[in-house]
Amino acid sequence: MTESLDGQGIIDIGSRRELLVDDHLIASISRDAALRLHRPVPQEIALVTDATWEGNASGYYTVFQDEGAYRMYYRGWHFTHDSGSLEYPHYEVVCLAESSDGITWSKPELGLVEYEGSRRNNIIIDARDDSSPAINFVPFKDPNPNAADDARYKALANNRGYKGLFALGSPDGLHWNLLRDEPVITKGYFDSQNLAFWDGERGEYRDYHRDFRHGRDILTCVSSDFLDWTEPVWVDYRPGRIAELYTNQIIPYFRAPHIFVGFPTRYVDRPWSAAIDDLPERAHRRIRADAQERYGAALTDGLFMSSRDALTFNIWPEAYIRPGLRPVDNWTYGDNYQNWGLVTTRSPIAGAPDELSIYVNEGYWRGQSASLRRYTMRVDGFVSLNAPLSGGEMVTKPLSFKGRDLELNFSASAAGSVRVEILHAQVDTAIEGFGLADCVEILGDDLERKVRWEPGVDLSKLSGEAVRLRFVLHDADLFAYRFV
Repeated sequence: MTESLDGQGIIDIGSRRELLVDDHLIASISRDAALRLHRPVPQEIALVTDATWEGNASGYYTVFQDEGAYRMYYRGWHFTHDSGSLEYPHYEVVCLAESSDGITWSKPELGLVEYEGSRRNNIIIDARDDSSPAINFVPFKDPNPNAADDARYKALANNRGYKGLFALGSPDGLHWNLLRDEPVITKGYFDSQNLAFWDGERGEYRDYHRDFRHGRDILTCVSSDFLDWTEPVWVDYRPGRIAELYTNQIIPYFRAPHIFVGFPTRYVDRPWSAAIDDLPERAHRRIRADAQERYGAALTDGLFMSSRDALTFNIWPEAYIRPGLRPVDNWTYGDNYQNWGLVTTRSPIAGAPDELSIYVNEGYWRGQSASLRRYTMRVDGFVSLNAPLSGGEMVTKPLSFKGRDLELNFSASAAGSVRVEILHAQVDTAIEGFGLADCVEILGDDLERKVRWEPGVDLSKLSGEAVRLRFVLHDADLFAYRFV
C-alpha cells in the first residue's frame, strides 16, 4: 500500500520480500552499479516424449509441487512434414509425469484412457472427439481456501475449434470434469498455453491467454469463481513491447507473491535468408520451410518479465534462455519454450540450499520425439543489483517496514562485500547507529543473511517509520531483501 508523509509518497513494504527485478523501490543507482539479468544453467534431460501417443510435437508443459511430489502435465502429439505439409498421425492427448525430486521423472501407467487398445499409458484426457476440451490443457492446484473439494485442481483448456477456454475441475488432478458446458472465456485466439491461477494477494482468479495485436500478444482477465470472467484487456510492457510473445508463463512468485514473474516465449518471424541458411540443421530447416516458410525460418527463445499490478510488465529485451552453442535441437521455431511453473530442487552440492528449476523443450518437430531439459537458478536469482570491485550503490525510495531484522539474499566474491546504511526519509544523512561505518561488513554468499550494525543497535525501533536504504556493493550481487 502507498502512504503519504509531508507530501512525499512512502511505500509500505511491511515484511514482504522485495526482489530487484525492477526499479519500483529504487530512487537512484550510482557509480558502476546496474541491474543485471541472470540466465539459468542447463542441466540434464528430464523427459523424452518417445511413447507412441506422445511424439515430436509434445509440449506446453506445466510443472508444480504437490504435497511433497512433483507433477508435470503436457501435450502428447506428433507432426510429420515429409510430404511438404504438416500431418498429424494421431490426435492430441494430455499426459502426466511424476517425480519425487523434480530431477528424475517417470511416466505412470494410469489406466484412465484407452489408446490403441491399451490403457497402459500416462494419458489423463484425449482429444479424439473434436468437442473434447483437451487441447492446450493447463492445470493448477487451487490454493483458494474456499475451493470446492471436487475442484481442488482446476484447468483451462480449449477444444479443436479454438473457440474459447473451458473451465475444468478435479478432486485429484487425474479425473477431470467440465465446470460449465460452454467456454468461460471467448475473446482471444487461444492456440497457445493459456493459463490461470489463484491470486491470493488480490483474492481472485487471474487468466493470461493468447490473442493477436500486431502479432502474438497477451490478454488478461479476472474472476471470483473461475466461471464468470471480466472482459479481457491487453497487458502492457515497460519499457515497451519488444517482440511477439507466443506463451506467457506468468505466475505469482511463491517467495514474494505480490510480484508476478513471467517466462514468455519470444517469436521472431524472419524471412528466409542467407543468414538463416547458416544456422544449424539446414537440411531439416529447408524441409520445414517447404510446408511454410516460417516453420523453417522463424526462431524462438525465452524471455523474463515481472509485474506488481498484474497488468504492466517490466520486460527484459535480452534473452533469458538462449538457443545456445548446439548443433541440433535448439535453433528452430518451437524450441526453447519454458514450462509454466517454478519448483525447488536439491542442489548437487552437499549442504547447499535448494535451487529453482524450470524446464525447457528441445528438438521440436524432429524425429519421433522431443526432449525437455531442466535448467536451474538461484532462489530469487532472476535479477540482481550488481557492482564491480570498484564499487556501486543503490538508494531506495522512502519506505516503511515491519520487523526487527533485515535479511539479504546476496553473493559476493572473496574480495567483495555489501554494506547497508539506513537514511532519513527526506535528508541524505544516516540515522544514528545505522551509518555505513556502523554496518558490519557482509561477506560471503547467502540467501537470508541478517545485517548487523554495531554496537548492537535495535532495528525494531525504526519499524513503521519512514526511511531509505542505501546499499553499497563491491564485486557483489544483491538479489532480494526483507525485514523480518
